[in-house]
Amino acid sequence: MRIGIVNSSTFLLYFPHLEERLRRRGEIERIWVDKNISGRELAERTKDCDCIVASVTPRYTEEFFHLHDRLKLISRHGAGYDNVDLSAATRQGVLVTRVSGEEEKDAVAELALTLILDSLRKTPFAYQAVREKRWMDRKDFVGRELRGKRVGVIGMGRIGSRMVEILRKGFDCEVLVYDPGAEEERIIDKGGIPVTLEELLSRSDIITLHASLTSENYHLLGEREFSLMKEGVVLVNTARGELLEEKALLKALEEGKVEMAGLDVVENEPPSPDHPFLREKKILLLPHIAAYTRETLERMDRKIVEDIEAVVEGRIPREVINPEVLSLPQLRIRKKRD
Repeated sequence: MRIGIVNSSTFLLYFPHLEERLRRRGEIERIWVDKNISGRELAERTKDCDCIVASVTPRYTEEFFHLHDRLKLISRHGAGYDNVDLSAATRQGVLVTRVSGEEEKDAVAELALTLILDSLRKTPFAYQAVREKRWMDRKDFVGRELRGKRVGVIGMGRIGSRMVEILRKGFDCEVLVYDPGAEEERIIDKGGIPVTLEELLSRSDIITLHASLTSENYHLLGEREFSLMKEGVVLVNTARGELLEEKALLKALEEGKVEMAGLDVVENEPPSPDHPFLREKKILLLPHIAAYTRETLERMDRKIVEDIEAVVEGRIPREVINPEVLSLPQLRIRKKRD
């Protein structure tokens, strides 16, 4: 069994006991490719791999799956899988798994909360002032409290649900929730108030994004949506950069519609050196580290190792996101007979 770790800088980095466990199952190779590599080139670079541990880049396209005749499993080292063509994987008999939001919900929610608090209290700017020996400039860093604010949560999956609990129970916030796929009873049970997107945008003091990326919500927040927001809103995104139209965000910041934006993601990662977000003082930009805690990374790594062990042993892994492949004759793993 050959296992390719593609564009992942953290998988197995901190937990040698898990790496040793995986090496007992096969040969491991770390593979680095350009994020925009073609499907043909990617298939060629990974042609000897039976299993791939996939990061957020590159894209695993129909061309890739059509040309890769050995691959049995792609296991996403994360919850999102928008860079994998599931239909193409299914047609070629390839299993696709992921790490569920349950594994990383606390880490991501806590970082979203950190960005909210940093934006409200201006802590990064205050820290910089101290480093620059401007202690007496502290009058410039009068912030706002989170307690009692109205917060809009977009996306009510595991991470969004955890965010609602933290805001409601920890800070006595009024939490508005927009998620057309979530049951209203579930939102209410968690302490949220189900609303339309327009209601959330127009009423919230703070907006935090926790939605999955789909073709339907690409650029979910564009110029029209920013125009509906209250003046001086704080916006946080720890989900996917593609949920925001970046030019519209920059315009909203320039006009004061958005007071601060805390972003852990951008549309094309990593951003180019001349990306306008890097020059904008009202943006707190982090390098996609929401799930980067030792606890979460260990859970994520263990899940991936278990996926590969299952395939080696002819078992079906957990969190298969293209389950229809299991009944197809072209399924590439040999299921163990009872």
